[in-house]
Amino acid sequence: MEATKTHIVHGGTLRYLKHDSVTTGTSMTLSVFVPAGEGPFPVLIWLSGLTCSEDNFTTKAGAYRAAAEQGLIIVAPDTSPRGPDLKGRAVADDAAYDLGQGAGFYVDATETPWAPHFRMETYVVEELIALIDAGFPTTKTRSISGHSMGGHGALTLALRHPELFKSVSAFAPIASPTRCAWGEKAFTAYLGEDRSLWDAHDAAKLVEAGAGQNPGGAGAFDDILIDQGDADGFLVDQLKPELLVAAAKAAGQTLTLRMQPGYDHSYFFMASFIADHIGFHAKRLKTS
Repeated sequence: MEATKTHIVHGGTLRYLKHDSVTTGTSMTLSVFVPAGEGPFPVLIWLSGLTCSEDNFTTKAGAYRAAAEQGLIIVAPDTSPRGPDLKGRAVADDAAYDLGQGAGFYVDATETPWAPHFRMETYVVEELIALIDAGFPTTKTRSISGHSMGGHGALTLALRHPELFKSVSAFAPIASPTRCAWGEKAFTAYLGEDRSLWDAHDAAKLVEAGAGQNPGGAGAFDDILIDQGDADGFLVDQLKPELLVAAAKAAGQTLTLRMQPGYDHSYFFMASFIADHIGFHAKRLKTS
């Protein structure tokens, strides 16, 4: 990976990086914060939402004071492959913020023209994790969190790959993309018309089906932390956290939903509670 910018923040080092991805066949970008000291440190992966790049979290979340105090590396990848010649651009108008570049939905596309490049699940759980463990002083343990589309990604990747993550949390996640317009549009394009294949990428349906088990059958996550603003304009039509709560209750999965009065969908919301999430993950990452 090549560093394009480096900053010192709260005693640690923040790097913007790029690399040629074997998974997406494109250049990918990300940011990595490493606290002061020799380490090794556990890792928190952050997945951002629609229209975002790695820069939104990096510049707006205010996460690095808490990460420095807790001794966590934070990794924030871009939300999709990008490029002027990228397959998919011709069918995804740049004005369509909810499909194509900036809207990878953390799935591996199977449909034309998306399949060659839009492979964000494999990128995160295989290539990105391997690159971070090889290039930084990690303990090779990690947790995952995200916002909106990235909250959907954090939940589904953790539930689909529980052996990789110690804990999972989300801000305003798309809780059930098979039952909202954002998800239906993206899944039709990326995964095809067969809706039965979509359920494997729907957090509420995964929880209800008992996903999130480590090998041997033990539950991977003692709790799932969700923060949701009650003034979020997307709450009713797109996010639907009540479906996730109902699924967790049916499956016996502990889930903490904190409805935050007056908060919206912006990074002001995340900046207000990011330290709680970092503490939530640090507790579990430091417990073997």
